Parts: sequence; structure tokens; C-alpha cells
Amino acid sequence: MNMSQSSQLIETARRTIGMEIEAVEQLKARIDEQFVQACELILQCQGRVVVVGMGKSGHIGRKIAATLASTGTPAFFVHPAEASHGDMGMITQDDVVLALSNSGTTNEIVTLLPLIKRLGITLISMTGNPQSLLARAAAANLDASVSTEACPLNLAPTSSTTASLVLGDALAISLLEARGFTAEDFAFSHPGGALGRRLLLKVDNVMHSGDRLPQVKSGTSLRDALLEMTRKGLGMTVVLADDGSLAGIFTDGDLRRTLDKCIDVRQASIDEVMTKGGKTASAEMLAAEALKIMEDNKINSLVVVDANRRPVGALNMHDLLRAGVM
Repeated sequence: MNMSQSSQLIETARRTIGMEIEAVEQLKARIDEQFVQACELILQCQGRVVVVGMGKSGHIGRKIAATLASTGTPAFFVHPAEASHGDMGMITQDDVVLALSNSGTTNEIVTLLPLIKRLGITLISMTGNPQSLLARAAAANLDASVSTEACPLNLAPTSSTTASLVLGDALAISLLEARGFTAEDFAFSHPGGALGRRLLLKVDNVMHSGDRLPQVKSGTSLRDALLEMTRKGLGMTVVLADDGSLAGIFTDGDLRRTLDKCIDVRQASIDEVMTKGGKTASAEMLAAEALKIMEDNKINSLVVVDANRRPVGALNMHDLLRAGVM
């Protein structure tokens, strides 16, 4: 490929991006009372938003439905041709239909209009022609028109599909804010994602408890405490007071500091070298909160205690890393 061809490819790509940016910019002036009406209809909806669209509009519609569903507005996509052959039964009177059609005259969608009207289903349209049959039949129309497609033939849906996608995002985010949708709500829709793990995982889900919790009583020799640490493999041990509450914690870091002081590890008691008290967490705390405690205090382990400060578990950075919280 010669230099001239390379330059032409770059120029075409930049022109395409520029045309689509312009199409999106033009949307701002069309966010008006019709957009507000569409939002209010969806907020009042007792059912779900059913998105329909053919061809490229169908692909955009699927994405809009997915975005709505993951941001607090129950939604799903129905293929309009399939709706004419049985899938119309998936739509109820409590639902809102969001129909996408650049021309506003797509046969498969227009065919559904009489039934939508007869059932009293609320219709919102997203079209490139505000005077089209679909737009005039809708309770609210979202104007996604563009002056020209980025395609040099002005045929392939390019600028128009980009505009529809952005308008769908604007609708979803406006509804998200109106509902007071939170990051925790988002996590419930994405339990398998990184955010879901950070916001849903509790300390109880990752801590070592029961026989896996390294613990020794106050007065135990340092040698026996080290053996307990080795057996449990957490790089630390909890030290219990006589009443079973937390007296302190002894970690690998404490061991290094003990050796620096030239203390005889064969003769010393755990009480002489432990960190008294220590930072703690509760089992109901989010694992992400436990991580913040560790990071803020530059420690690698954390003791989990109950309401009476009795140790019920322990966790370290490796546990949080394995759980995907970090």
C-alpha cells in the first residue's frame, strides 16, 4: 500500500468520525419536552420497557434494552417480526414499547401499531422522521434524525445508528438519576463483575474462621505461637485474653521486629512481642471496607471480631486478592 492510499484511508476515517460527532452534537438541541415525556412514561410504567427494532435499529435496540436493564429500568428486546408470529404475547398492558425506526415506516413495526393501540400499551418512538407514521402514533417521540449518513452513498446506517445509540444512553442515564440508582444497585445487576465483587462481597465470605483461625491464649510462649502460625498459614495469629476477647495480634512483621531487638524467641512470651489490640473488622462489613482499613494502616492482616470483641475470623491481602476485591 503506497503513501497516497494510506493518507486516503486516514482521511476517510477522520471524516467519518467527524460526521458522527456532528450528528451527536445536533442531538442536544432536541432534548426537549418530548424527551421529558418519554422519561415520565417509563418512570410511571408498572411493567417493563420492551424495545423493538429491525435491522441495524434492532442491533442498537438490543444494546439500549441491555443498558436500561443494567441501570435500574427493567427492559428486554423483542424482534418485531417475531412479535407478529407469537412473541407479541410477551408484551403486557403494563409495559412500555420503545420502537426504533430511522424512517418511522418500518413495515414490521407499523404492523404492530393497531394491536399496541388496541391493547392500550404505551408507545414511545425513536425515529429519524418526526412526521412519520410511527412518530405520530407514539405518546412521545425521540428525534434521532441526522442531516446525512457518514456513508458516502448516504445509504448505510452510520451516523443515524450512532445518534440512536447515544440518545438511548441519554434516556437510560436520565432514568438512572431520576430513580436514585446507586453503585450498589448497579452491583446487583452485575454480580459477576469487578464492581459486583467489590460492593456485594462481605468479610464473612472471605475470612478464615473456626479451625482455620490461628489463635493462642495470652501467656503462650512465642515458640508455640510461631507453630500455630505455621500450621494455619496466615502469617499471623490472634492472641486471646482470659475472657476470650482480643488481647492482640502477632504477625510476620512483628516477628521481624522481635528478631531485630535480639529477643530470645525460645524464652519469650507472646505477650511481650504482640501488637496489643490491633485493627479489626466485623463479619458483616464489606470486603472492600476491610481492604481500605488495611491500606490506610499499611497492614496485611485483619482480625474479625463480634460485638464483644471476641475474634471470629481473620483475613489478609491474599484472601482479598483471590476474591477479586483488589
